This record gives sequence, structure tokens and C-alpha cells, in this order.
Amino acid sequence: MKHLYVSLVAAILVIGNVAIADDYYGKQKVVYHINGDDPKAQAGALGNIQNHINAVGKENLDLKVVMHGNGLTLLLPPEALEGTKFKAANATPEMQAKISGLKDQGIQFQICANTLKGKNVELDALYDASKEDVVPSGVAELSRLQQMGYTYVKP
Repeated sequence: MKHLYVSLVAAILVIGNVAIADDYYGKQKVVYHINGDDPKAQAGALGNIQNHINAVGKENLDLKVVMHGNGLTLLLPPEALEGTKFKAANATPEMQAKISGLKDQGIQFQICANTLKGKNVELDALYDASKEDVVPSGVAELSRLQQMGYTYVKP
């Protein structure tokens, strides 16, 4: 009986905290900027994004990740590195799992067309990327989203 009581109290606290977080943070529009190829920094950025979702709630969050330059290595599997102008390819199975988990929660990953061309990368070489993910310019997209009211985050 004691365990049932403790479980019930814990459930009420969790539900209450979610409601408080929803009221506290409200609806948010956010753009995360990734342009470096350090796998630890990229993994940290993905962790920040998950923490953001956990705090605000996916239903209260419109979050986009804009990648350009070396940031595209986040989606480049190691076996696709050859023939590109990148020095790294960080889309290991672990990173792919994190990316898929974020996409399942509604996070959009946007890819710079200039980088694809400049770094000699075919779109189909990237992990889980489609034509709908490509924007003409990563930096111009960051500016456009900020003009639309998105908060800029550079982890």
C-alpha cells in the first residue's frame, strides 16, 4: 500500500511539473545552428535539443536545426566520406539513433544547398535526408527564421 501511495504521489508531481513547465515556458520557436565538425560538440548540441524538448514539451516547441559548412558532417556516415571535401563524417549509428529520436519528436534538420555543392556531397549520401530538408543557404535561412520570430541558439 505504501508503494502505491508513493507511486501515486510521484505521478502527480510529474504531471504537475509538466503543467508548470508548459505554463512557464509557453510556446517557443527556436533555431539551433550547427556549423562545426567536432563530434562531441555535435552530440552535445543534440543533447541540448533533447533537454529543450523535455523542458518545454514537444507540443509547445517548433524547433529547427540549420546545418551548413562542416555542420553537415552530423548527417554524413563514415562510409560516405570518400569523394567529399570533408575531413570528418560523424553520422555513426549512435548519432543516427539520436537524430531519428529527435525527428520522431518533430524536430526538423535543414541542410544548406551551398554546402552540398561546395563540399561535393550528394543528398542521398546523408543520413535520413530528403529534398524537403534542403534550404538554398544555411546562413540566409538562419536570418529568415530569426525574422520570423525564431530564437537563435548556437550550442
